[in-house]
Amino acid sequence: MEPRIAQDIADFRKLRENGCIYVDKTEILHELVCDPTRSLYFISRPRRFGKSLMLSTLECIFRGERELFKGLAIDKLGYDWTEYPVLHFNFGTMDVTTFDSFNSAFVARVMRSIKAAGVVYDPAFAPGDNFANAIQKLAQDRGKPAVILIDEYDAPVGAALNDIPKANAIRAKLSAFYGEIKNNAANIRFMMMTGVTKFTQLSVFSALNNLNNLTMDDRYATLLGYTDDELTTYFDPAMRRHAEVMGLSYEDYREKLRWWYNGYRFTRWNTTKVYNPCAIGKTLGTCTPEFLGTWTSTGLTSVVFNYFANNQLADQDYENIEGVFEEDLDVGELENIQPTAMLYQGGYLTIKDYRNSTFTLGLPDEEVRRAFNSQLVQKFTGQSDNRYLSIVSRALMGADFATFFGKLSDLYAHLTYGPKESCVQEFSFQRILYVLLTSSGFFRVTAEDHQAHGRADLVAETPERVFIFELKVDGTPQEALARIKEKDYAESYRHSGKEVLLIGLSFDGKTRHLTDTAAESLD
Repeated sequence: MEPRIAQDIADFRKLRENGCIYVDKTEILHELVCDPTRSLYFISRPRRFGKSLMLSTLECIFRGERELFKGLAIDKLGYDWTEYPVLHFNFGTMDVTTFDSFNSAFVARVMRSIKAAGVVYDPAFAPGDNFANAIQKLAQDRGKPAVILIDEYDAPVGAALNDIPKANAIRAKLSAFYGEIKNNAANIRFMMMTGVTKFTQLSVFSALNNLNNLTMDDRYATLLGYTDDELTTYFDPAMRRHAEVMGLSYEDYREKLRWWYNGYRFTRWNTTKVYNPCAIGKTLGTCTPEFLGTWTSTGLTSVVFNYFANNQLADQDYENIEGVFEEDLDVGELENIQPTAMLYQGGYLTIKDYRNSTFTLGLPDEEVRRAFNSQLVQKFTGQSDNRYLSIVSRALMGADFATFFGKLSDLYAHLTYGPKESCVQEFSFQRILYVLLTSSGFFRVTAEDHQAHGRADLVAETPERVFIFELKVDGTPQEALARIKEKDYAESYRHSGKEVLLIGLSFDGKTRHLTDTAAESLD
């Protein structure tokens, strides 16, 4: 029987017992658990990237459950399968409505995990004191040092970023708890902590000077996520089946799958890209005749969502952000978090290049591009859904320019997003139009489309039509159309079999309004 594809299972035991595909990462885990020079680890990755499954796998390794690993790499590598006591914490999805509600939830989580390890929790003492006591008692009673696994260490802080004083109070509470790791390091066999964001002022980073941060270590670039080769090894039958459902050749299908889901690079020198595991599981598990936003539809990263709530995003091209230093990617003061750091750590940006000690970042793939741009459109319009996006996209698809231009004019007239200069440059207007059209999913959009005689500002294609846009600031739409014709931006589309439509947009650089429009068919 063909192995099942798990869509929402993050428990290693359940995965193996249910006969689901497990993409074998145990060779890398074996290296970590057997390294005599290191024992305390941290790694951050975007949400739904397999962090919880990794911790569940480590728990089964340290509990000595060898039968679950038959046929996997670690079973052939000489591991001794000694059983250790395990303390496993998960601080995700906690109530942070108020500090008191967080504190109650935090105590309950810590109490549950300590009791599950077989240690009595004393409510007369703080969670950190109970944590320290549990580490010491487990080592004393079992004769073996404890294993500490902490999932979503940062989630409560991220979920409270819409209220910075509360987030700082939560951070202080967590710092006191994590500080006990250093105080009791002698009784810890192994520690792995995971999260989305590296909050550098949490005590775990300042107090643990021997903490091994794997986040940007080239050796562990593929520890979380699936490589192209792993997809071939584990999911080839499922991908061939999905290609048939989509009516694509296998080669075309793989190329489209890469475009949609394979854009994440996590380290400087190891340029291997990985697919989001959640996206692959959902896509191949449901096997519908289209690619969908599977990762993003399972919920936004709370740390990014709450940051967006109270902050404007810089007016820049998120497809290509150059000159980013590594320290720019961490989060220090909660009061002064930069958009690039939040978007990178939340999975909306990834490494595109590294040279001269700086990174170039960009949107990783089509799934994230559409989701991110959709959020920007909602921010532009002040709406919490995509009704505006649906109306304006369908109007353009049908060449209903009266509706399209009207809606576009409303958008620019009420825009609260963008630069604060007295006169806005053409790029700002072009970027907003690019975001609008890419987020709809109806168009294949190219900004600065290279042609023999220059670059069209923006080209949007559907199966039936090609729309060539030229924008003018403090000019006329007729001048914009004349430039399209003069530079022959439509040349490469003349014989496409599609209707080619030329669109000129004119903007007032000071008011930022769309002041005039024109459209005509190439014929």
